[in-house]
Amino acid sequence: MKKLMALLCGVLFGTGLMLSGLADPAKVSSFLNLSLLSSGQWDPSLMLVVSSALAVYLPVYLMVVKPRALAQQGPVFESHYHLPTKRVIDAPLVIGAALFGLGWGLVGICPGPAIVNLAQFDLSIILFVTAMIVGGFLGRQLMDVMPVTAHNA
Repeated sequence: MKKLMALLCGVLFGTGLMLSGLADPAKVSSFLNLSLLSSGQWDPSLMLVVSSALAVYLPVYLMVVKPRALAQQGPVFESHYHLPTKRVIDAPLVIGAALFGLGWGLVGICPGPAIVNLAQFDLSIILFVTAMIVGGFLGRQLMDVMPVTAHNA
């Protein structure tokens, strides 16, 4: 049942990414490019996607997830919630966020949409996802050589 739910959620997520335009690098780039504000060409439509996600998830988190997590009850198909415990803003977080933002801003592709875009069998997307996997491997290697407190706090 857990795998079936993961499958259904993945289909829901992928369909939402395609329908909302979040999988379209040109649409994402026109949203991220705030210099288009003055010309009236800035595309705010992805703000609706983000706002909708927050409007759905925030009440569910506050009314269901957080109380259950505090009571050490897990979700329906898992033994516990996998919530972040790190509360510090440190160098690896800032550097990682900057690198992620740089990659996202340059090509307009985020990891989730990149995976969804693999369905197009576009060589540039395949190369991007391959490079993303290599970047994940390199990031893991860097984390392994950093002091323990830098990435396990």
